[in-house]
Amino acid sequence: MPTYWYRCQTCHHEFEEFQKMSDPPVRDCPKCGGVVMRVITGGTGLIFKGSGFYITDYRKESYKKDSSSDSSSSSTSTPPADSKPKPKTE
Repeated sequence: MPTYWYRCQTCHHEFEEFQKMSDPPVRDCPKCGGVVMRVITGGTGLIFKGSGFYITDYRKESYKKDSSSDSSSSSTSTPPADSKPKPKTE
């Protein structure tokens, strides 16, 4: 259930209300009884804490071994295909 922020138009009192999305909006200020409007907020951000949120955290050992062997074999590769051979001089 989301938390909605409200602001009174009369006394400018701000408060939050924890309610279902299907509940009707609050209309009266709890402080003065004036008319309130729902305040549009950015909400809270999504926070990831702890391990397990990176793709490398749950990789299998076999994947890690294969990727390390691929990277070592690619370092001793041949020159790029687009390079031209040197012409022979006589």
